[in-house]
Amino acid sequence: MALLPSLVKGMRDYSTLQVQRRNYMLSVIQSIYECYGFEPLETPALESRATLIGKYGQEGEQLMFNILKSGNFLEGIETSATDYKKLKPLISDKGLRYDLTVPLMRYIATHQHALCFPFRRYQIQPVWRADRPQKGRYREFLQCDADIIGSNALLCEAEILKLIYDVCTKLGIRDFCIKINHRGVLSAIADPEKEKVFCTIVDKLDKIGCKEVIAALAAAGFSSATVASLTLLQKFKGNNNELLAQLATTIGHTDAGAKAIEALKSIQTQAHALGLPDGICCIEPTLARGLAYYTGLVMELTVAGTPLGSLGGGGRYENLGDLFGTTGLVGVGFSFGIDRLYDLMEAQNLFEPIATYTIEVLLVNIEAKVEPQLLYLLNQLRLDGFKAALYPERVKIKKQLAYADKKNIPFVIILGETESAMNHYTLKNMETGVQAHYSWPELCAALRSALTC
Repeated sequence: MALLPSLVKGMRDYSTLQVQRRNYMLSVIQSIYECYGFEPLETPALESRATLIGKYGQEGEQLMFNILKSGNFLEGIETSATDYKKLKPLISDKGLRYDLTVPLMRYIATHQHALCFPFRRYQIQPVWRADRPQKGRYREFLQCDADIIGSNALLCEAEILKLIYDVCTKLGIRDFCIKINHRGVLSAIADPEKEKVFCTIVDKLDKIGCKEVIAALAAAGFSSATVASLTLLQKFKGNNNELLAQLATTIGHTDAGAKAIEALKSIQTQAHALGLPDGICCIEPTLARGLAYYTGLVMELTVAGTPLGSLGGGGRYENLGDLFGTTGLVGVGFSFGIDRLYDLMEAQNLFEPIATYTIEVLLVNIEAKVEPQLLYLLNQLRLDGFKAALYPERVKIKKQLAYADKKNIPFVIILGETESAMNHYTLKNMETGVQAHYSWPELCAALRSALTC
């Protein structure tokens, strides 16, 4: 018995309407990226394990899709081995990209002598994560990244924040907030040399709750002082200035804390000078972002009242280039998750009506003798910029009109022997049912006028 076709969990099909809506979103984002001076870049879906391993942290690496080696990769390997962690590098040497930032740094390490820094790049491509599928969380999703590489200036962070605001405003997103924090805030309270593990656990606060996070910190050997400091950070309330004052009294005496507080102040001042309104950025002292490579400001885009979670995130990374031999090359960037953003815009009814047809005019195929003339007409219509198609088979005109109606094609052209002999064409408006006869120049003018109304 044949199996029913089904999608792989965490993957999605996209209908014509969904593709059109996504293309609209992407065009808005791309136009703003380019307005800010970012240049396009694309990298392969596959990266070597050497490129991917050691960049995301232990939990991130567990969610990577690994690709089996070609050929008889088990030859010479003890097949009874059951330790997956040891077996994995023996049978896999490639993986699907987990994000777009690590491939970017691999690209820069390869081409750094040909690039001009600071290098502003944007990248719109899918990534893959072996996550547990749920609402708003997919195993394949489209990311829209914008990164500035090669500058330590905090102005870069301010520009990214304003860019996020511009994209959300242009798309019509309501009730959005850009949560920000600095990794130095968390480093100031973490046990020495364990900041990355601490941030990975703290990043789960919204997912598993405070009690579970505290239990995880205790299991990982963190001190009671660190746990108490985290609990205190969670209790901080107020506007950004009030939060900064509370942070100053708590961690301002530490080098990491003082640097973080000063950076948060400076970034906000510059972002406001760029036109970012008050109240858009909200300091969240426990915001961590789970990726291990962040070292400075971290950002997360959220919308009130939605279960979708983060719609995008990013931050400053200072040491990622070191892993590719590009010592001192720093970066900061942000990534929109298009799939979640699409779901949100659909929920907020933000998509404008889009024409559901992809063909503007259908040529009816009823007379064999006029086929050469129909083909010539079809080509001329396309050359004149019309989305045109010829019904491929000669069948009853009723069936062809029914096809045009079902496909929401607004116009059909009828050319039979009578029309051919009189050197004119019958244009039928499928919505009104009105038919009119036109010469060739009149036909194009009538079509263009009707389609632009």
